[in-house]
Amino acid sequence: MAQSISGRVAVITGASSGIGRAAARALAAEGAKLALVARSTERLEALKAELGGDTLVVPADLTRAADVDGAIRTISEHFGHIDILFANAGSYVTGNVAEGDADEFDAVIAVNVNAVFRMVRAALPGMIARRNGDIVVTSSISGHQAIHWEPVYSATKHAVQSFVHGVRRQVAPHNVRVGALAPGIVLNELWGLTDQAEIERRVAAHEGLRCEDVADALVFMLTRPANATIRDLVILPQNQDI
Repeated sequence: MAQSISGRVAVITGASSGIGRAAARALAAEGAKLALVARSTERLEALKAELGGDTLVVPADLTRAADVDGAIRTISEHFGHIDILFANAGSYVTGNVAEGDADEFDAVIAVNVNAVFRMVRAALPGMIARRNGDIVVTSSISGHQAIHWEPVYSATKHAVQSFVHGVRRQVAPHNVRVGALAPGIVLNELWGLTDQAEIERRVAAHEGLRCEDVADALVFMLTRPANATIRDLVILPQNQDI
């Protein structure tokens, strides 16, 4: 029997745009209480105004350890606990490594790897104590195979995959589920796409996913019966040649 998300406290990182914003809308529609985490206070406040309900805005730079700990503390104080963590905040870098900017590589690793590790670490003790919780991390098809035009990004997502699989086994006895959601091409700002007509054209050609497609997959993962864990969910546009 599917589980309900209604009334559960869900933390969404990277909530100000893209997959995170779509996830916030999807979980709000399911009746979840939301903590929206990102750097842009203005965007988060606009999303809160749209969603209504019991929604908390938590501005934070998750590359800073103090911001991670402060965000979890603020959310826990407001709601009392955390039921769901969607560790979604991410950054992207492409190009040849020999010609790349090493500082840019470090910045992407800080967001895609270090911030995920820290958020999961901060959220887990409360979930373990309550013997209840769901953690989903946004991975990528690049976490399942190294893609030559984005090797640093692929490396970060491979790290996420290994982390998710290891943590899942550690916390399964505590009734905490951990899984990775790995989309292919998502037509959003991360890919430099903001024109809605172009997005719809590429969706119609089965060349990319909407953010909402990924959010629907997240809801599916979270609503599985308690005895079932979706360890990995890979979702691709039909015509992605990977």
